[in-house]
Amino acid sequence: MISIPTDLPAELGPLSWLLGVWEGSGVIDYTLDPGTPDERRITTEFGQRVSFSHDGLPYLNYSSYAWIIGDDAHESDDVSMSRPLVSETGYWRLSRPQTDNDPGPGMLPGAGAVAYPTVESVEALRVPEAEGEGFPLEVSIVHPTGVSEVYLGRIAGPRIDLATDYVMRTAGSKEYTSATRMYGLVDAHLLWAWDMSALGQPLKSHASARLAKRD
Repeated sequence: MISIPTDLPAELGPLSWLLGVWEGSGVIDYTLDPGTPDERRITTEFGQRVSFSHDGLPYLNYSSYAWIIGDDAHESDDVSMSRPLVSETGYWRLSRPQTDNDPGPGMLPGAGAVAYPTVESVEALRVPEAEGEGFPLEVSIVHPTGVSEVYLGRIAGPRIDLATDYVMRTAGSKEYTSATRMYGLVDAHLLWAWDMSALGQPLKSHASARLAKRD
């Protein structure tokens, strides 16, 4: 059963089912240089812990940590005994223009009341049926390897579809040009799939996982 907090900012209503800590496992399956003598298929099982939280502001704090499991790693359910893989952190929010009521830029406080204080006011952000379904979504994700992504997409009930609006990389980061991500709530589990274009490859399937609610 998914428990929804009652003290959320109104703008987090459509995202509320994500809140909490999710943990489970998934598979990486990505082929480099297909059809050439250098073809190399990377297949790995991994464990993952994902956290969505909020601090009273109209966005979700996001973090993810993943570790290798399987023959080439420690066979243990204890994360501390496993081989670290990747981590990422970021923020998720409904996509809308910022107003004078919102804080920023920098440390500047907002002026006046909250911009969207009620469920009814948030409904004004919903995309008209003629243009699709759900609420527009904006997600920023930062990787410690020098890659920063901004995704735009839509949340429609228990399904989220995202695609990169832009990707920034430091000079020393590996090539990574675009991605899509899909999240869904299925039988009280968080399922996700991540396609990416990287290392000279076109956009294609990269990884997926199934996570259960832990907290």
